[in-house]
Amino acid sequence: MKLWKKGLAATALLGLSMTMAACGNNSSDGKSDSSKEKDGDVTLKVTTWNYDTTPEFEKLFRAFEAENPGVTVEPVDIASDDYDTKLTTMLSSGDTTDILTMKNLLSYSNYALRGQLLDLTDHIKDIDIDPAKASYDMYEVDGKTYAQPYRTDFWVLYYNKKMFDDAGIDYPNNPTWDEYEEMAKKLSKPDEQVYGTYQHTWRSTTQAIAAAQNDANLIDPDYGFMEDYYDRVLRMQDDKSQMDFGTAKSTKVTYQSQFEGSKAAMMPMGTWYMGALLTNIDGGKTDVTDWGITSMPQKEAGKSVTFGSPTAYAINKNAEHKDVAQKFLDFCAGEEGAKVLAEVGVVPSYKTDAIDEMYFSRKGMPTDEISKAAFNPETIAIEFPVDENGPAIDKVLQEEHELILVGDETPKEGIANMEKRVKSETE
Repeated sequence: MKLWKKGLAATALLGLSMTMAACGNNSSDGKSDSSKEKDGDVTLKVTTWNYDTTPEFEKLFRAFEAENPGVTVEPVDIASDDYDTKLTTMLSSGDTTDILTMKNLLSYSNYALRGQLLDLTDHIKDIDIDPAKASYDMYEVDGKTYAQPYRTDFWVLYYNKKMFDDAGIDYPNNPTWDEYEEMAKKLSKPDEQVYGTYQHTWRSTTQAIAAAQNDANLIDPDYGFMEDYYDRVLRMQDDKSQMDFGTAKSTKVTYQSQFEGSKAAMMPMGTWYMGALLTNIDGGKTDVTDWGITSMPQKEAGKSVTFGSPTAYAINKNAEHKDVAQKFLDFCAGEEGAKVLAEVGVVPSYKTDAIDEMYFSRKGMPTDEISKAAFNPETIAIEFPVDENGPAIDKVLQEEHELILVGDETPKEGIANMEKRVKSETE
């Protein structure tokens, strides 16, 4: 498997480091935990998002506590949509929360280059990272590493086997986009508000997969490769083989409700959803118990190209318990943490054949060969390369994405506006 095409990431990070180097360094204060709390128990604080509905957080925390008597891991929970804004504010005010969950690469690089994260470079040289090396490479900022990845997510196509069986249609197996579109038409029952597929409102569902499958990126303002992908989405909205964007956006439809309520027979979504789906199956919250995955629909038959991003833990430079925090990072990012994640259906960064086998042995996971093949795509491209202009570019792309899908612009017009606006943002 060819993981993590880096694209412009290394060059962009170097440029970003030059503009932000004055914000501070990442050296530790030199004080060990033992000098601060000699014989007392330790409460380790970790930022999380949507703690109650993100099962791996609690599982990792309790497993680490079991291995380390006297340590309590306490979540500092933040709403997902507000996570980066809140974390930025916390760090700017000198917050001492020990461990910071890095939700995406863009925000991670900002925190690192502001001198807000502990430099882990020397420590990482002394531990075994080979099973997760490709993910670790994405966290290198100007020759240094400030986080340890514990999970690695990429996009696949989920499907409801019962809905396919009821329609008498063969299960998807590494389909092309044309095959996917045709299946969606056959599976749709628009009068019953049941659709062949559900494409969520995020711009990545169109833009990131288009970039990945055309060996492009979302930083360079040359977006012609997106046009066919937008044309397809609009066709599928018009023929009612998927819910239209305006309805999904205005009614705040969740992708979980669409798939778990049997309102969509297929759904492109990240591998992170498997853990949540399995948890809901275990809790009797959904009747969709017979499901599978296959590769994202492909531009070229026989290929297996998708996109994704790792997730990591970092240590706050102002952490109160740096030594224990480092043990926590090693646990979560290593083999023991990988086993915990595999048991709840979350894809670990630390990936071996044994871990893969454990992952698919989890009760409720599909065990067919098509699903297993989807778990090992040929290429996973980075969802959004790191760049100093990244937040501004992201905003432009999301705005134009919405204008195209509600019909206020044609794909050609929207793409032209993306290029014009991104150029002006990066000049």
